[in-house]
Amino acid sequence: MWRTWLLFDPRRALVALFAFLAVLALLIHFILLSTERFNWMHSASLVDTTEQVAVQETGKSTLA
Repeated sequence: MWRTWLLFDPRRALVALFAFLAVLALLIHFILLSTERFNWMHSASLVDTTEQVAVQETGKSTLA
């Protein structure tokens, strides 16, 4: 294993690894946000809208 680090500079390799993982994480999150099932931002706004409609109709909040 130590011979591998003779081929690659450890600092550059780790910076490249972390940059790749950060880009991959952002890509996965944006892909999930673009789907209907896993878009947590859209579903949160639906809950707020449903709660507002329920309060307007009944005058009471359904949230504890």
